Amino acid sequence: MKLSTGLHGIYVLLAACSVSAVPSSSIASLSTVIPSTLLPVPTASASSSLLNSVVSSSLLTSVASSALTSVSLLSSSTVFSVATSVASSVPVSSLSSISASILSSAPASVSSSALSTLSASSLPVSSVASSNVTISASSAPSIPTFNTGTGTETSIITVPITPVPFSPFPTPSDTPIPGVFPETGVSNPPPPSEAPGLGGLIPDFAQAWKTAHAKAKTMLQHFSLEQKDSPLGVRDTDFVTAFPTGVTTASTWNRTLLRMRGVFMGQEHKAKGVHVALGPMMNMGRIAQGGRNWEGFGADPFLSGEAAYETILGMQSSGIQACAKHYINNEQEHKRTQESSNVDDRTQHEIYAHPFMRSVQAGVASVMCSYNLVNDTYACENNKTLNDILKREYAFQGYVMSDWSAQHSTMSAVAGLDMTMPGDITFSSGTSWWGQNLTDFVNNGTIAASRVEDMAERILSSWFLLGQDSSQYPAVNFNAFFPMDEATNEHVDVQEDHFEVVRQIGSAGAVLLKNVGNALPLNKPRSVVLVGNDAGPAFHGPNGFSDRGGDDGILAMGWGSGTANFPYLISPLEAIQARARQDRSSVMWWLDNWNTDGAAGLVQQQDVAIVFVNADSGEDYITVDGNEGDRKNLTLWQNADVLITAVANNNRNTIVVVHSVGPAIVEAWVDHPNVTALVWAGIAGQEAGNSITDVLYGAYNPSGRLPYTIAKSPSDYGAQLITGGGPNDILSIPYTEGLLIDYRHFDALNIDPRFEFGFGLSFTQFAYSNLKVSTIHQSDQNSASLEANWAAGKATPIAEGSSTAIWLHRPLIQVQFVVQNTGKVDGAEIPQLYVHHPASAGEPPSVLKGFDDIFLKHGQRTTVTIALSRYDLSIWDVVAQGWKKPTGTITFSVGASSRDFRLSGTIPL
Repeated sequence: MKLSTGLHGIYVLLAACSVSAVPSSSIASLSTVIPSTLLPVPTASASSSLLNSVVSSSLLTSVASSALTSVSLLSSSTVFSVATSVASSVPVSSLSSISASILSSAPASVSSSALSTLSASSLPVSSVASSNVTISASSAPSIPTFNTGTGTETSIITVPITPVPFSPFPTPSDTPIPGVFPETGVSNPPPPSEAPGLGGLIPDFAQAWKTAHAKAKTMLQHFSLEQKDSPLGVRDTDFVTAFPTGVTTASTWNRTLLRMRGVFMGQEHKAKGVHVALGPMMNMGRIAQGGRNWEGFGADPFLSGEAAYETILGMQSSGIQACAKHYINNEQEHKRTQESSNVDDRTQHEIYAHPFMRSVQAGVASVMCSYNLVNDTYACENNKTLNDILKREYAFQGYVMSDWSAQHSTMSAVAGLDMTMPGDITFSSGTSWWGQNLTDFVNNGTIAASRVEDMAERILSSWFLLGQDSSQYPAVNFNAFFPMDEATNEHVDVQEDHFEVVRQIGSAGAVLLKNVGNALPLNKPRSVVLVGNDAGPAFHGPNGFSDRGGDDGILAMGWGSGTANFPYLISPLEAIQARARQDRSSVMWWLDNWNTDGAAGLVQQQDVAIVFVNADSGEDYITVDGNEGDRKNLTLWQNADVLITAVANNNRNTIVVVHSVGPAIVEAWVDHPNVTALVWAGIAGQEAGNSITDVLYGAYNPSGRLPYTIAKSPSDYGAQLITGGGPNDILSIPYTEGLLIDYRHFDALNIDPRFEFGFGLSFTQFAYSNLKVSTIHQSDQNSASLEANWAAGKATPIAEGSSTAIWLHRPLIQVQFVVQNTGKVDGAEIPQLYVHHPASAGEPPSVLKGFDDIFLKHGQRTTVTIALSRYDLSIWDVVAQGWKKPTGTITFSVGASSRDFRLSGTIPL
């Protein structure tokens, strides 16, 4: 078998994309899924090349166990029955999408009879062979087939091994409307200031995708079946930037900074020769203890979606493929490979799928399916989520890759999986669900050859979309598996001046939560004492723990596969000492969290005591202090509450700085009269010490806002971490809270939070006035009938790209108001817009649908414009399987947080 000229790069990209996904000790050789004739020929100096390395692993035994267990399940009789009247030409795998994921996911209030008849167009386009398919009412389940409570699942719904015809989803064909839907490529997206949510233009990548697919088709004409069958910074290398985490960047609520971070991360990946950067991550932070929440963008789908959108536009403008992950419902680390997230259809669409939809609208090249099951079907072979939602509804044109060893069958190909990573069934097993198995399934007629063609075309199209076929694209210049091998590590420095935006994001993402008597900013205090291990450097240096799996010194990154090596790490101790030198202040420190008597003695008679504390979390293959990825509780770490109280009892000006992966309970000391200020500093990357020092001393007026709610008690949150389950159990995780996650839950149940979603103070004040609301009239009539149907309360039609149709997302309502800086300090404000649906719609009391970041000098005022689309005002209709305008009056509020509304109005519909 020979490789056509020019394709070698696509296999390099498949290998290179693995470097930032899992621990190097857990990645098996890719040689089992890439034909040996396609591998680079090793030279004498490169005998341990990336593609030929085989690294054993004992870290993810649960993955291995789960994968092997599914072998027996493939031959079991767990697949549910369907009506005998269904046309025999329709594959059972198509029907599993409907019965198990639409009907059984419907809320209990929706009757089975209302859902009993579905047109063929509601089935995945890729697998429907009949035009007159119905499911009889008698066969439609009236209750979910999955476990609706806690405990363990009794069965898994698998894809039957039966012949499946295939017709590919169509590539884009719409012609952009000049001046309304600008035709663009991923290398030249509109700037953040022209975001649709600010009344700007909607970029249209359809023609760019169409061209990329055409190139892929041309290349694939010369391939045999065997050739078509293949499988926060740059990880595990040096001279790269350790950027702030996703959740800290989301805390800025600043589109420009989100875009810049994406641009610079993309530049660094490309310069290292990587083709696919495995991010951004956009899981929703459903549970406050979630181990990987810090990698995502908070607990609201709109904020997360806008952050993902800007990040992807930035990354791909630099020439790197972005990968939206983890699709979908991967919301806790405990038993992540052996848990079924049981989610109703409306909640799935309105909450968890939304950020992925925005990713598709940003032109994302790839999507990574997750480890968990969704409604009793593994996410990487879930026909509903992969084919019907992602590829049909969202018209996703790229490819779906598995999380590492998240594939569970050869038949996952017909359910929408396009690429298996790292290739073997379990790490280092040398076996594959695909490879020869996939070839055999095609040859015996079980899987259509056109489906394999589609898989290869999608992968190549993303390669062409990003221009990675260019001879100028950098070659891989590092070896993540053998970093000490000088023959394969060129130590290319890709950092440039990216530290500057790291420092700015760290400052802009810091949230000022309390500031009594203007304790901050500091003004040349005579004496400063820093208390807490988090104030100083780690004993073994910033990279002393593998994949950052430990908590010692300043916390600037969580742990797990979403990490990078620090090139350096500035601690608060270093940064504040440098500032104190300018002010001629004395600086003392006490870095022992457990000797509270010593700390109490030192802080007496000091002008200001700053206590630095933290809370850490990460991925489940590493356990830190009993925390198996997820946090075992919501307290701050290392005796923090006792330490803060001891300091506050002995110093009248105690300032607390928290570096945390997410919310934590602060009730033990937050109301202490001597705690004069509290800054929630997130986890800010390599410049963390400089970033927080800029805020403490007023060089940066804090403008960060919470991307989640900080509760008074862990029990106040609507969803909790579910633990337990034996080695072979599939844990049931019912999403019974539905739409009520985070602040939506607090609002609906009238629970007072300690600090609400969207909250954050400033060193100045802002006033809101002059609210105006108007309808944006369109000059073109291209979608007039669709828009009229929506206005009449009809759901969007079931069609290719129905949820991402531009007519549904273009600005409809314009909300304008004036914001003025009424204080004495220059600063930025984050005005937020929340929509209030009529009670009959069944929505939470308030849902975020718009925000902006504006910088104003003291006394300055400006007019802010936020636009709302038809999609922003819609709810998901589980019966019609589309978006519709609810009946009744829709109102909105504008303000400084989810509970600080300054202006209110009515949507003119």
